[in-house]
Amino acid sequence: MDLGTKHKVKIEGGMASMTDLVFLLLIFFIIMSLMSENQTPIDLPKATDITPDTNRVTPTVIITEDNLYVVTPGGSIDQPMEFEDIKELAASVVESSGKSKLKIAGHRNASYEAVFNVLALSQANGWDPVLAYDR
Repeated sequence: MDLGTKHKVKIEGGMASMTDLVFLLLIFFIIMSLMSENQTPIDLPKATDITPDTNRVTPTVIITEDNLYVVTPGGSIDQPMEFEDIKELAASVVESSGKSKLKIAGHRNASYEAVFNVLALSQANGWDPVLAYDR
């Protein structure tokens, strides 16, 4: 009575896939060693260079739900104004900031016309409008 198994499981690994892996790793390391010799020049700032002043606040026109305007810094959110009233205030705020950018932030229910009024004002004065939106 033979109780042994007739089907034996081979515990050998395939060497073909192992040689492919070693060959790919060899190519990878050869290419990486060749690329590491090529140094990319980096233009770092010198200690004497003047760093930009990031503490300045970007001038912003906020458009309320009632299509009224608030100019910051300088204006109060509690006292929104009509479009005709903010023209001079926006010009003085942009000039005092030293930037030529005007950030436009509007309420979700503000009309397109109110936003386009501020866009036209920034275009007429040569400012770069930056639209602020919430996703």
